[in-house]
Amino acid sequence: MTTTTERPSAAPAPVPGNIGIGQTVHDSLVIAKRNLLRMMRIPEVVIFGLIQPVMFVVLFSYVFGGSINIPGAGLDASAYREFLMGGIFAQTVTFAVAGPSIGIAEDMSKGIVDRFRSLPIARGAVLTGRTFADLVQTALILLVLAVVAFLVGWRIHEGPLKALAAFGVLLLLGYAFTWIGALIGQSVRTPEAAGSAGLIWLFPLTFISVAFVPSENMPGWLQPVAEYNPFSAVVMAVRDLFGNLPQGYQPPDAWPLQHPVLASVIYSVLIIVVFRTLAVRKYKSNAG
Repeated sequence: MTTTTERPSAAPAPVPGNIGIGQTVHDSLVIAKRNLLRMMRIPEVVIFGLIQPVMFVVLFSYVFGGSINIPGAGLDASAYREFLMGGIFAQTVTFAVAGPSIGIAEDMSKGIVDRFRSLPIARGAVLTGRTFADLVQTALILLVLAVVAFLVGWRIHEGPLKALAAFGVLLLLGYAFTWIGALIGQSVRTPEAAGSAGLIWLFPLTFISVAFVPSENMPGWLQPVAEYNPFSAVVMAVRDLFGNLPQGYQPPDAWPLQHPVLASVIYSVLIIVVFRTLAVRKYKSNAG
């Protein structure tokens, strides 16, 4: 009589849809580590990311300083430098959109994203890990930029806690924009197209705002556009928290500029919710 011994079946491989929150966080951090190591091996990416904001600080400070009228300060060059820095900081973090848009497009063109899809990891972890890595890079760029700004005369006047809150608002905006980049990177065919699509719309967004000139100096029809621009709310919040608004300056009556910190958080959270949902949905549909 032959006895048949049944071998225990192997545990099924986890399916991305069945992965819990803890595993999702772990997968996201692993992907983030992979992207950070990649950035460290290509330091010129970070270096070139620093050149543009540093050039903006120097050029705007010494070329336009003393030429632009600031309500409450007139043509004072030193007041303009402090007024300017909120806009430069905010513009710098919005350019974080380029990192994930180009990086994801490049990974897709090389088939790396397809390999990730074949692994039993959370679907959103690939994108979340990429955005975490870009957030770290943005924080590093902000640190270096703050040092350069200090050298040209920028100062913090409201103490360390409010300064930390200002940097927190900036990083929240930067993280929100990385999700826009994650969606763009999946929607184009080449890294070159991702670079153009990720940056071309940022120039009107940042310049039609209160970043570089007060909205009062703009044509009347353009003022509401600048004042309700989410970017303007962040710029005004940062100036307020750093204490860089000229004494006697009265912000426009638009609600986002009257309550800039709250408006900044609301805008950034909405961008994260909307574009993370769209980016993860796009990732899943591409996998199908």
